[in-house]
Amino acid sequence: MTTDALDRVFAALADPTRRGIVSRLAEGDATVSELAQPYRMSVQAVYKHLRILEQAGVVSRPPGPQPRSVRLEAGGFDRMQEWIERYRVRAEQRYRRLDAVLAEMDEEDANDHDRRG
Repeated sequence: MTTDALDRVFAALADPTRRGIVSRLAEGDATVSELAQPYRMSVQAVYKHLRILEQAGVVSRPPGPQPRSVRLEAGGFDRMQEWIERYRVRAEQRYRRLDAVLAEMDEEDANDHDRRG
């Protein structure tokens, strides 16, 4: 996984309109006209958003005559998930170590209390 590819995915999804397009496509393939309907923008503006999503590997449009359906592609999301998962695992490991230290401290406190009392 290249940093550039991951950067493109995160940059593409940083825009709320593009996230909205992705949300719509999660329900199923759609034409560009269908994707443009909820927004106050031209079809050409939607094409610009789609081009960015395509470059990030998040959506695809098969070649052919208009209207073409746009669909989600797992590749871009897979790159994001791999990156996120790597850091989620590291954070989880840190929390487990912290839990172990806190449990040890609780045990020491309990032992001190038993000795005194």
